[in-house]
Amino acid sequence: MMKRGEAHFSHGIAENLDDPKYAHYKYWSNPLETKLPDAPDMEIYCLYGVGISTERSHVHKLSPSDKYKSIPFQSDSSADGEEGSWLQNGVYFVDGDESVPIVSSGFMCAKGWHGRTRFNPSGMATYTREYQLKQPGSLIDRRGLERGPSSNIMGNAAFIEDVLRVAAGATGVYIGGDTIFSDIMRMSERINLRL
Repeated sequence: MMKRGEAHFSHGIAENLDDPKYAHYKYWSNPLETKLPDAPDMEIYCLYGVGISTERSHVHKLSPSDKYKSIPFQSDSSADGEEGSWLQNGVYFVDGDESVPIVSSGFMCAKGWHGRTRFNPSGMATYTREYQLKQPGSLIDRRGLERGPSSNIMGNAAFIEDVLRVAAGATGVYIGGDTIFSDIMRMSERINLRL
């Protein structure tokens, strides 16, 4: 299964985007291994939700059991941070939309594609549009104008309005440019990546 995945998807960072190997389709889903087309009049939009605790990583420990020798680690659910910490039961949480952290959703528009970079050679305009989401109070409470974890972002009224405006021909400037509620700009500046 892993070999099949490696044959069709990639997860690295390209040193030389002009290398012919990056023309293969397996690299197209990774924005760090492909560049945007040479289309200076085109606009790129990163539309995503923020405001809901989202899993980012897990704390692991060596497994005391020999049962699964190929997987020597297990989650350490005893790892907890202090009151109000982002570490709970061995899981680090960050801001996101319940399933995708903001750094995964917004980094490329905030920095990787912003302006003329090796990932955006024509310098096409990029717009970051974040939607402030509210954590549902219960499993039943998944509807509402500000709801919409990534699995249900289509239920967010502001998101739908932006999609319809862009589909109808509105420019990023016309819809209001960037709308940012999170720390994505500060976080992106801390990522050391050759642009």
